[in-house]
Amino acid sequence: MKDIIIAFIMVAGSGFIFLAALGMVRMPDVFSRMSCVAKAATMGLGLLLLGLAIYFGELGVTSRALATIGFVILTSPIASHRIGRVAYLDGAPLWEGTIKDELAGRYGAGAALEGEESPSGENREGEGASRKSP
Repeated sequence: MKDIIIAFIMVAGSGFIFLAALGMVRMPDVFSRMSCVAKAATMGLGLLLLGLAIYFGELGVTSRALATIGFVILTSPIASHRIGRVAYLDGAPLWEGTIKDELAGRYGAGAALEGEESPSGENREGEGASRKSP
């Protein structure tokens, strides 16, 4: 019975990681890809580590697996947010189906790199309210 539960958890974790990979290929822009991958890969890794902890059943392995699950759950959303913010500031194109750009005009010149401004003091091409779709 324990083996069946472990197998189910591991297959579910592998399925979530497959969905993350599929989302990486199918999503239209960097922001959609990042959102899809962050959620599915976190769930998939968590399930795989949970299956590992149940399989070995030792205190050392279980505590490390649970600590790793907690670390990934805490850091994955933060890392995704930062990567998305930097991609936006760097001028990554939005999907043409994007309805509203809520960050348009919120960042001035040189926001991507602190203290660095364009010579004219204007937004770099592709930033702020003048963002272009692909």
